[in-house]
Amino acid sequence: MQIDVITLFPTMFEGPLTESMVKRAREKKIVTIRIHALRDYAEGKHQVTDDRPFGGGPGMLMKPEPIFRAVEAIAGKNSHIILLSPKGKTLNQKKLAQLSRKKHLVFVTGHYEGVDARVEERLINEEISIGDYVLTNGALPAMVVIDGVVRLLPGALGHEESANHESFSHGDLEYPQYTRPAEFRGMKVPEILFSGHHAEIEKWRKAQSKLKTKKVRPDLAKQKKSREK
Repeated sequence: MQIDVITLFPTMFEGPLTESMVKRAREKKIVTIRIHALRDYAEGKHQVTDDRPFGGGPGMLMKPEPIFRAVEAIAGKNSHIILLSPKGKTLNQKKLAQLSRKKHLVFVTGHYEGVDARVEERLINEEISIGDYVLTNGALPAMVVIDGVVRLLPGALGHEESANHESFSHGDLEYPQYTRPAEFRGMKVPEILFSGHHAEIEKWRKAQSKLKTKKVRPDLAKQKKSREK
């Protein structure tokens, strides 16, 4: 997979995309990630990327010209162009799985009061939000989406089954897990995990997942129950 990011703050991506699982995936050529400075596509001596909104109002808007130039220079026939925006559809595991099957993702990260509406209308394929709250710009949301997508690519994780057992993979939160010591400060690991009966262990884990989902995320449990009817 190839991922390109268009941003006003390219150095923000240096840490998160050069560590841990994403770093290993890049080293193994599972994914290629390129960061592009939006100002490189702006004209004029001062490389201006924002201006006041028509009709008045607070703040500044990102101009369409630099964004269009950047996307047109980077994107191709198989590119899927995403704008990170509070107005977008809220990210979930299903969406990450869909994106992981794309050949080329291009992320446009907003700033200020947002972007010129013509970018939304004519240039992008979809808008994505990572939650109902406001951040300074779209760089952090882009990192979140990239991390979630890359870990689903074949070979990105150390164990191929890891992604299949994570929270949300099957609609529930992940079951509780334990490691050594078997007893710590009076807290004991459930006996079923020492039984060696894999079918019973799997049954216990599924029940625990449902119980945890119902307790921690009742909204998620309700949605899943509705889908299963």
